[in-house]
Amino acid sequence: MRFANGPLAVVDVDADGRVLAYCTGGLVLDVPATSLSSLVEWTLNEARLGQPKLSGPGKDADPLLVLTETALERYGLPAMLTDEERLAGRIPENHKAVKQLARAEWRLTKRGLGPWARIYRPAQGAERACVQLCIPSWNALDTRNWGEAGHLPPADLARVLGVYASRVITPRGSTAVTGLELMTALHPPTRASAPDAAGKRHSERNPGSLGTDPVDPAPCEAPDGHPLLKDLPRFHVRGPGEKLFEEAYDWARPMTDAECTLRHLVGIDVNMAFAAGANGLTIGLGAPTRLENPTFDPKLPGSWLVDLSHVDLSKVKAGKEWVQLDGALLPSPFTPKGETPTGPAWYATPTVAYAVELGYEVRPVEAYVRYDNGRYLDSWYTRLRDAYLATMADLGVDADLSPADFLTAMDGCKERDPELAIVVSAIKATVKGGLGKLRERPRGEGWRPGEPWRALARPTWRPDIRAAVISRTRVNLHRKVIKHAAFTGQYPVAILSDCVVYAANGPSPLDFLPYREGKPLPGGFKLGVNPGLVKHEGTQSVLWGEEVRDRFNAPELNLARYIKDGTVTDADNGE
Repeated sequence: MRFANGPLAVVDVDADGRVLAYCTGGLVLDVPATSLSSLVEWTLNEARLGQPKLSGPGKDADPLLVLTETALERYGLPAMLTDEERLAGRIPENHKAVKQLARAEWRLTKRGLGPWARIYRPAQGAERACVQLCIPSWNALDTRNWGEAGHLPPADLARVLGVYASRVITPRGSTAVTGLELMTALHPPTRASAPDAAGKRHSERNPGSLGTDPVDPAPCEAPDGHPLLKDLPRFHVRGPGEKLFEEAYDWARPMTDAECTLRHLVGIDVNMAFAAGANGLTIGLGAPTRLENPTFDPKLPGSWLVDLSHVDLSKVKAGKEWVQLDGALLPSPFTPKGETPTGPAWYATPTVAYAVELGYEVRPVEAYVRYDNGRYLDSWYTRLRDAYLATMADLGVDADLSPADFLTAMDGCKERDPELAIVVSAIKATVKGGLGKLRERPRGEGWRPGEPWRALARPTWRPDIRAAVISRTRVNLHRKVIKHAAFTGQYPVAILSDCVVYAANGPSPLDFLPYREGKPLPGGFKLGVNPGLVKHEGTQSVLWGEEVRDRFNAPELNLARYIKDGTVTDADNGE
């Protein structure tokens, strides 16, 4: 069996000087290689490492070697990078290990020999000869996403990365890079055509994929500094009528007198909110088409210039019925800060569709739509959802628990198996990071405005897709807020991305969520582990919230940012 030993191995040197490869499932292999180039040869010819492709037209995943500090020393690599090397993201090309690889006719990609490196030889036909390296002591495993994984013993690290690889994909870089690579692995850009008259097959675009060629965004979708905007005046600031600004919520309001009489502030958090926002979403696959004075079509993905300032949140449709609400206590669903629009602005399709759903007419004056479209992210969502649910189930949190049992199971679940808790964190980071990569910006001290963006050469550089997912995620949350307000008369005090804070008499979500005989409000918030359902984020006292806001003289300080543990420092003043 070609990949009998799993997708990866952690290479370490034990106290007796033996080089060992710790694989998934507890398997340990002896490694005879005495140099980096021979280690690559051994991996490809004897180790039987790798992972089968996720899609018919795709490619098998290259084997991944994770090198510990002792392995780095054995193979002539530094245990740590210098400040200069860390800034460059690689060791110098004149390093003896890099030269040794070159003498053995191995090549490195443009990113060189860094925390995540690919060592390869040009493919011979369909056969690939490529090994990927992950070097934790060079900060390959970012602690924000992988916690303390980089400091785990070799066997434990092999378990963490192996679970992630088997349920998501073999890591190919940061969780953000891997999230983007997962999209491509599930929808490869090309496939083999049917045989022609001579019986030959050719490479053709794979239907439903983004293809191989990058496409320019619409001008309104281009982030500041994009080459499309090079003719704008140097210090010009684009307003909402020029720039699509679909972002997650960062909204808060002062508490009412009635809310101040309650005892608790309770935060609830939407599980895998952005993954849920991607599920079932139709997105553009190709370039945009500009339209003037179009009729809005909720089935067409794109960006629309439309005035939504007339939407009155005090009277909206909830299903077929009109409901009266206190609009002053609600954020606008059309802006990240919750402010009411003041005139025409650019919005992604889900945002405009939500205005129609609320019962209001929309009349776009301009649009950029994509007639070539599809549900590109569905399989990506399904893969990540299944990975998340399987790992949470391993932590004792099942999808069929009652609301009370779910809250109990979630309490302390990460302590039951800290290694699997790392996997959960990495899966979540893969969702957010992968979507963020769709609008990757130039970064690093070496980049200057006007220089090329390497990311623009990718067909997966698609800010419109990111905007559509965020738009849908935000309106999904607002829809639940509306349902909850209409049924209970309760309004959120603060919202930050996927966390919503309510004032309540008790410390539990069950003290304000309207469950009846274990059944939630239809269309409202529901406790559970599935993406789109909510969990308890944290509880603080109302007095805590008022004291924090008084301390910073900020009546609209976003308490959702601190609800988890209540820690607020002076550095947060002015948030």
